[in-house]
Amino acid sequence: MTNNQTLIIGGGIVGATLALKLAQAKIPVTLVDASPARDESEWQQVLSRRDARVYALSLASIELLKAVGAWQKVALSERKADYTQMQVWQLNGMGELLFGDVDDSTNSDNNDDNKADSAVDLLGSMVEPAVIEHALWQRLSAEDVCDYLTVMAGQKVVNMDWLGAQQGYRVKLEGGAAIEAKLLVGADGRGSFVRKQAAIALDTLDYQQTAICCAIQTEKPHRATARQAMLPTGTLALLPLADITDEDKANPQHWQSIVWTLPRNQALALLEEDDRVIADKLAAASNYELGGIKKIESIASFPLTAQQAKSYVADNLVLIGDAAHGVHPLAGQGLNLGMLDVQVLSEQLMHDYARSGCTIWGASQTLRGYERLRRPHNSLMMHSFSALNWLFAGSISQWRPVQQIRSEGMYRVGKMKPLMRLFAKQASGV
Repeated sequence: MTNNQTLIIGGGIVGATLALKLAQAKIPVTLVDASPARDESEWQQVLSRRDARVYALSLASIELLKAVGAWQKVALSERKADYTQMQVWQLNGMGELLFGDVDDSTNSDNNDDNKADSAVDLLGSMVEPAVIEHALWQRLSAEDVCDYLTVMAGQKVVNMDWLGAQQGYRVKLEGGAAIEAKLLVGADGRGSFVRKQAAIALDTLDYQQTAICCAIQTEKPHRATARQAMLPTGTLALLPLADITDEDKANPQHWQSIVWTLPRNQALALLEEDDRVIADKLAAASNYELGGIKKIESIASFPLTAQQAKSYVADNLVLIGDAAHGVHPLAGQGLNLGMLDVQVLSEQLMHDYARSGCTIWGASQTLRGYERLRRPHNSLMMHSFSALNWLFAGSISQWRPVQQIRSEGMYRVGKMKPLMRLFAKQASGV
C-alpha cells in the first residue's frame, strides 16, 4: 500500500507537468500511467521519425515547461519550430489578419495597415508531442524531484474507492497494487476513467467533421509563420515543423504540419485517394500560398468533437486537461488550456496549503476555487471556437450576407492596431 498526498492518473504532458510542479514544491506525489516506460533507445527510435502532429505551445505553456525543467531539454533537442507571425485569411473574401513580427518578404502584396504592430517577437513554438514527452520523462527521474515523486508506468487503474473526505481515495491497479491518496487528479484524456468512475457527466458536441493530419514539404519556406485559411469546408492550418535531417537544415523552413478540417464524408473519401492526389488537392485548397507540395508524409485523420465535464471537481478529486475539456483544434489551444489548468491548480493547492500551516491539502474549497477560475474560461474558449467554425463552415456560412459581414469584420479588425496587439498577446498566452 502506497500513501501519498496526491495521486495523478495519466502521465501525458499535462499530468507529468503537474507531477513535476508538485514534486518541486516537496509535495509527495505518485504518477500512474497506462503506457509502458520507454528506455532511451526506444525514445530515440520514436524521435527518429517526423511526426505530422505538433502542439502550438503558447509563451505561457513554454514558461511552465521551463519552470519544471523540461523546456531546456526541448531547446537542446533542436526539435522545435518557433513562430513569430500568424496569418489568418479566407479565400472567398477580402479579410486577412496578420499578427506578430511580420516580415515583408513573406508576402509583399499585404497591406501594411493589416499588420499587428506588436512588441511580441515570439508568439510561440511548434513542437512534436514525443519531443515534449521525452523531455518530461527525463525530468521525472531527476535527482531534484525523485525524493517526492513516484512514477508507475505500464500500470492500468481498475478500481477507485472514496474513503471519505479525511482519507481521500484508494485506487487499485491491474497488477493488484493499491494506492491511497488524499487528492486524486484525473489527467487521463478525453475518455477519462477517473471522470467516469466519479460519475461526472459530459457536455458534448459533434461537429460532423474530420481533420486530416499530415506533414508536407512545400516549395516556399514558411518563414516562421503559422497560417490558417478559413475555408467553406472548414479550416486549413499550415504549422511550421522543425528541420530534423541534414538535408532539411541545408534548405530550412520547408516542412509543415497540416490540420485540414473537412465534412466527414468528404474527408473519408479523400483519404482513399493516392498520396499525390491528396497533396495536389491540399496545395489547391491553400491557394498555393506556399507553392506546390514536394513531399507528403504520415497521413492520418481524427473526428472532430468538443466536450466539457459538467463539473471539474468532486470530493478529493479534480480533473485537468482533456479529462476536463476538449476543444475544436481550430486555434490549436487544446494543450495550452490544459497547461493553464496545471498552473492554476498548483497555485491554488500551494496557496491554501501554506495558508493552513501545511496541514490541509486538496480541500473542497481549494478545488472549487480552481474550478471557478478555469471552467468558465475553458467554456468560453470552447464555444468561441465552435462559433468561429460555424461562421466559416456552418450551414449558413455561404450566404452572401454572412460572407459580406465576415469579410468586412476581418477587414475592420485588421485596421485596429490596439485590437491586433491584444489578439497577438492572447495568442502568446501572456
